[in-house]
Amino acid sequence: MTIFLSLLGIYILLVIATAIIYFLVKKYPQNDYIELVQRIKSWWVMVTIFSTALLLNKGVSILFFAFISFMALKEYFSIIVIRKSDRHILFLSYLVIAVQYYLALIAEFELFLTFIPIFVFLALHLRLTLMGETQKFHYAGSSISWGLILFVFFLSHMGYLLLLPPLEGSEVGGVGLVLYLVFLTQFNDVSQYVWGKIFGKYKIVPKVSKNKTWEGFLGGALTTTLLALLLSSFLTPFSYGVAIFSGLLIALSGFFGDVTISALKRDLNIKDTGTLLPGHGGILDRVDSLIYTAPLFFHFVYRIYY
Repeated sequence: MTIFLSLLGIYILLVIATAIIYFLVKKYPQNDYIELVQRIKSWWVMVTIFSTALLLNKGVSILFFAFISFMALKEYFSIIVIRKSDRHILFLSYLVIAVQYYLALIAEFELFLTFIPIFVFLALHLRLTLMGETQKFHYAGSSISWGLILFVFFLSHMGYLLLLPPLEGSEVGGVGLVLYLVFLTQFNDVSQYVWGKIFGKYKIVPKVSKNKTWEGFLGGALTTTLLALLLSSFLTPFSYGVAIFSGLLIALSGFFGDVTISALKRDLNIKDTGTLLPGHGGILDRVDSLIYTAPLFFHFVYRIYY
């Protein structure tokens, strides 16, 4: 019931946001609200898909997160330069997704943590060596393994988090923690964007992202932390101190994930990583913050409670 009510609250926020945008379009037709309208429409789609996956059984939810990793890795491979000789390795990389999420499903914790960073990394570079293609050898190995770490290993922590059992005195387990993580991560992105648009003046990393400001970052961090404290009693077993730290952790690490993908896009001279989500860009533009928040939040929670 707690999860259902929390999801209902998210839909209420979407209804309010939609009503505000509709009012602005009618009241000020001379202004350009196309991007905001597209973003709201995309949020309706994303929230519906995400909430459906959470409310179904956990096997379906794991498949959903695995699919997100697949789409993110596929999009990443589509924007970087891949040698023709490495095409078959990309296929094997997609198989890694199935193994990694299966390890999460069966709760093989040690192998879950070591499969990609150790075994896949070593196997990948051994295969590249045996191929005998030395031109851009370092680039091929580092770019493929970088994608596997960020978009499979890091994101798969959401899958393992989902399967964590409820703690004593708390009716919600991993599902509540995942909802808490994802909602705060995405809300942090939105709040930093809004605070930056309204009050933004001083740039943080102008060479990476001209839109990132100290005002947006600090305003978003404060808002996210307050919301983390508010939601903790519904979705988590957190004390006030743990909830405040979680909010700060998600706000800070979410910002780092965002600017990491911004640096990648600037290096590749592209604005968006894809066009799948109108107003949002591609999948990478939506999971950029999660590549940092998911593993850090997971290990923070696991260390304290499990």
